[in-house]
Amino acid sequence: MGIRYTRTHAALEGDIAVDDAEALAHWLRAQRRPAVALKAVGHVHSAVLQVVLALRPALRSEPADRWLR
Repeated sequence: MGIRYTRTHAALEGDIAVDDAEALAHWLRAQRRPAVALKAVGHVHSAVLQVVLALRPALRSEPADRWLR
């Protein structure tokens, strides 16, 4: 699936590949109040996880996978 960008947050859905890291970082930096929804995320490449950890957007929803919490 990938990342779906809305007006209020980026929804990470399914498996998120390394190719999504740069676009996510750019989008988060451009937002006044960046937020991500992780409820439907599956596998997350470590580069994408590093973007989320570095930029610290608000969480709209936690991932279902307890390992990612």
